[in-house]
Amino acid sequence: MSAEPSATPGRPVEHRFLGSRLSAMMFIQWAMYGVWAPLIGQFLLADVRQGGLGFSQQQLGWILGVSGTVGALLAPFVGGQVGDRYVATERLLALLLAIGGGIQFILAGQTGFAAWLALSIASGVALGPSGALSNSLAFAHLDDPRRQFPRVRLWGTIGWIVPAWVFPMVWLQTGLHFTWKPPFLVGLERPDVTCRLADALRVGAVVAFAYAAYCLTLPHTPPKREARERLAFRKAFRLFRRPSFAVLIGAGILIASIHSLYFTQAGRFLVTRGLRQADILPAMSIGQIAEIGVMALVGVMLKRLGFRAVLSIGASAYVLRFLLFGTTSLPLGVLVVSQALHGVCFACYYAAAFIYIDRLAEEDIRHSVQTVFGILLAIGPIVGGWLNGRLAALYTDWELRPLPWPFRQAIPFPLYVGRLDYSPFFYTAAAIGLIATFVLVALFRDETGQAKRAAAADPGR
Repeated sequence: MSAEPSATPGRPVEHRFLGSRLSAMMFIQWAMYGVWAPLIGQFLLADVRQGGLGFSQQQLGWILGVSGTVGALLAPFVGGQVGDRYVATERLLALLLAIGGGIQFILAGQTGFAAWLALSIASGVALGPSGALSNSLAFAHLDDPRRQFPRVRLWGTIGWIVPAWVFPMVWLQTGLHFTWKPPFLVGLERPDVTCRLADALRVGAVVAFAYAAYCLTLPHTPPKREARERLAFRKAFRLFRRPSFAVLIGAGILIASIHSLYFTQAGRFLVTRGLRQADILPAMSIGQIAEIGVMALVGVMLKRLGFRAVLSIGASAYVLRFLLFGTTSLPLGVLVVSQALHGVCFACYYAAAFIYIDRLAEEDIRHSVQTVFGILLAIGPIVGGWLNGRLAALYTDWELRPLPWPFRQAIPFPLYVGRLDYSPFFYTAAAIGLIATFVLVALFRDETGQAKRAAAADPGR
């Protein structure tokens, strides 16, 4: 792990290995999500007879959209305010992860929509602040965040990839053999592969428990109790006085809405195009593999191109990806390879945005600014959840089909079966991404220089 701060002969050992410790933190943080997030849509939507839960597109939108949004709405209070003013960040993270892991383990055994919605919201409240708190803890200890954070954060990407390859090999397939194509070990899908997707949630819960324990070994990051403004999140919201922050949030809500559509539908979409369920995680991990290379270049790109250009590149990558998804004539192989665009999407928009708001904010509200950014972007997933249901209703073709044997004996008459037309679905997402790109290009201006001058003129504000 190469993101060590510049070492000096007198630097304590814990500081000399700080980059490695923070990189390991990012690895576990994103492994916790990477093992289940790409699979959950397929599991919830798959037919009960196949081992899924048979939820509707609208129910899926509610579960993913509302849980993420409620968690982010409370993040400034649960994460930002407490982490900035009352409790050391590493201890708060450990507590939230232990609670969230327990909730997620229970969630994996539920089959009803009401239970899934309630427990998903509870899990979002507990685990929602973890990403922002991890980011702000890293920013607090890195000497040069713009240069070092991308290299630390890329280990989170590796953390997403590893379970995406290992879990299907160990749990969803049998008779593994070597192949020249990634993930290099493949086998036959297990007959009960769909119902086994729920176990990904249990593995994610175990990773959350491990992360909670690891947090207690991280560098001490005390709160700023001496700060003049007691309500850190209220001070963080004052960043809206800066036009660049408002533009970043406006474009970010649009980006977050289609970002949620990607994780809601991509796995199931690829299955409808012929991909095996056991290959969903490895195929989607191509995006994270590409993200490693792009993240390594983000610091250089920001230095040479500036924040507006890098953010715009990230937004335009969303447009291109959804245009490819909507082009039905493309073969499955092209669609799988196009997952690499996710690396550009995430690194050039989200990572660059994290770095920008850290440079824009004052030190005593660093946690709250990250969580305020999260809460505002969380409007995106709930819009995305609504949009998912609305577009699915608009673009679903219904036709009468007889039920498969043996269900045909119990219900001899045919039933309506819906098939989602993904082409207009993804073209709509591309149009939303295009609007976000135009907003960034036309309205965003870098204000970090002004923020530094203002902080130097009034250090105590």
